[in-house]
Amino acid sequence: MTDVNDLVARAYGDPAVVGMVLTGSRARGLATRYSDIDLCVVVSERRESWWQGRRTAEVDAFVCTVDELADTSDIWQRYAFRGAQVLVDKLDGVIAQLVQRQAVPTQAEANTWAREGLDGYVNLLYRAAKSRRDGDLAAAALDIAESVSWLLTTIFALHGRLRPYNKYLRWELTTCPMGEPWSADTLPERLLHDPAGLFPDIERLARERGLADVLDAWGDDLHLLRQPRTA
Repeated sequence: MTDVNDLVARAYGDPAVVGMVLTGSRARGLATRYSDIDLCVVVSERRESWWQGRRTAEVDAFVCTVDELADTSDIWQRYAFRGAQVLVDKLDGVIAQLVQRQAVPTQAEANTWAREGLDGYVNLLYRAAKSRRDGDLAAAALDIAESVSWLLTTIFALHGRLRPYNKYLRWELTTCPMGEPWSADTLPERLLHDPAGLFPDIERLARERGLADVLDAWGDDLHLLRQPRTA
């Protein structure tokens, strides 16, 4: 069985490797007997080495350069570094700083995501409400289901955070609580069973955080979202 300490020792012995970061379930203390070792191996430059393309039942390592680790444009990939553990940092803290930058959005980034997420969430709720009104319950249900992704982005961006992977939603809410109604005990189930029912909570939070203009741009259409749902 592969041991993390053996991988760390090998990284220190490889001059091409300047950093190693443990991600995934093991980094977050959620490992099961099925969990592999997720690693980000940071190299000074790309070249053939034993790290390249290393993916086994026990180890899933992806390789990047320092410049690639500094690139925060891949929003979805960034959550991998939330709760990550820096195992090797040969650059006197630079790797740790870059991991932190990946894991924590700037206020400008969070604001942009919140605006986009909120508008997308409202758009899908509006489509669902119209379909429900017209008797097309299947279309309404599909739009509601699609709204969850936008809703999660909005909730976490409004709190200045990255949207977690679904697998780590409870972990995120437990590790860094956001208070009611965003509880680890209730939010996942509400997202699963009634994401549209969270609209009043989202509207209140969005207005408190200065995004009233995004909502008000929908004008009278917001009334359709506030109507009680009977089906």
